[in-house]
Amino acid sequence: MKTTRRNFILTAASGSLGALATTAQAAKPSGKQSGVIVIPERKVPVLAEADVVVCGGGTAGISAACCAARHGAKVVLLERWPSLGGMATNALVNIWHTSDRKKQVIRGFVQEAVDRGGRFVRRMAHFPTKPETHEFDSTGMRVVFDRMTKDAGVRVFCGLTAVESIVEDGRLRAVLVDTKTGRKAVCGKIFVDATGDGDVAANAGLLFDFGRVSDGGVQGMTMMFRLRDIAPAVIKAHPEDAKRVFALMKKLRDEGRFPQFLEAAALSYLSSPRDPVVSYNMCPVAGNPLHEEELTRLTAQAREQVYRYVDLWREQMPGFEEAEVEQLGFSLGIRESRRIRGLKTLDARMVVKAVKQPDAIGHGFWMIDIHDPKGTGHTTWVDQKREMMPPVGESYHIPLGICLNAKLPNLAVVGRCASTTHEGLASVRLQSHCMVMGQGVGTCAALALNAGADMAKFDVRRLQAQLRKDGVYLEDVP
Repeated sequence: MKTTRRNFILTAASGSLGALATTAQAAKPSGKQSGVIVIPERKVPVLAEADVVVCGGGTAGISAACCAARHGAKVVLLERWPSLGGMATNALVNIWHTSDRKKQVIRGFVQEAVDRGGRFVRRMAHFPTKPETHEFDSTGMRVVFDRMTKDAGVRVFCGLTAVESIVEDGRLRAVLVDTKTGRKAVCGKIFVDATGDGDVAANAGLLFDFGRVSDGGVQGMTMMFRLRDIAPAVIKAHPEDAKRVFALMKKLRDEGRFPQFLEAAALSYLSSPRDPVVSYNMCPVAGNPLHEEELTRLTAQAREQVYRYVDLWREQMPGFEEAEVEQLGFSLGIRESRRIRGLKTLDARMVVKAVKQPDAIGHGFWMIDIHDPKGTGHTTWVDQKREMMPPVGESYHIPLGICLNAKLPNLAVVGRCASTTHEGLASVRLQSHCMVMGQGVGTCAALALNAGADMAKFDVRRLQAQLRKDGVYLEDVP
């Protein structure tokens, strides 16, 4: 809910913000009225104050928080889950792509995370963009992200979700969070919405788009999982078995007796495991990730689908007789929800034509990789159509303008809630690209505060010069 000057009061205490006094409809008593509970006026204690408040501790939020802190800002990072990392650690989405298929074009904070990851990160030499594609241990990276934020001096609060945005005089002044001891406020000078769903921005009244133009459908979601006790040698010795089981899966699915699966990946997973423990990205579901009850149902459905796969493989596939689920994603891998409208909008043309931008904060290169909003598991990555990707060896610029807006100058968004079309998001939603946004915005926030300017008015050439010093690959800026 957006709260404006008319219904909140900042109360000073000992020279600082001591409490927020908020009210919904203070003239009416508390109670249910036509499906609405009326909340009387209440004072909300201030939990923390900072120069930069980052809401969301996924990879985009971590990079924004660390980079702002490294450039002198006092930073608070709020994360709803017990550990940092977002989709990377909680949904087991554990691959970072950094190459335009000829050279590495994403460096900076992403490369630092790879280097700090140590034994938790390995190169995927068999991937088409080798050797700049890395797979990581989601559990181990939780510790790495803890270390990186601690070393940067970021104050981290896990278990907190920003549930309300306090706006006064055209600026975001605070976000409200629900704690174990009640609702509290976190106040700041600049806010970064890294929630993935654009919660802070939407609650502050910013406009957003949702889904594709044709029917409003958002990209399908995936339940990632890991299996153990697979026998690669047995599978390799009998390649015909994988084809037989794959055909059976398709037959049963088409008859309505087996769940959907990512068809393009399933045969490869069955026929060529390299290790006894394998990660799988092949369990699709579709729906509205902003609807809590629907998301609960979809998550349970996805867990059931995983065990349906495994039961069939154990019964039908030699080498999988002893296979067991070692790990399921704590969350579904969510690819799309709100896309906050910004100063610029990244679209399909900018991606496939490798368009360069004067306000670039880094490079992106991934194709327009749309996972079917109907939940079939089909993805345009499988098609590999030239019109869906930049040319080999070329990349597009990620502009600062997709992270900023015209209404609230001290609020930026990073990650998959940035300003894009449905198609543009299908490229820039990758974690490595989201971390580019985080580093650019976090650095901009700190430098702008030091200069006494709003982010949109800060000298972008100075920002770009600093990003290059910090290891960001940033070339061909017009």
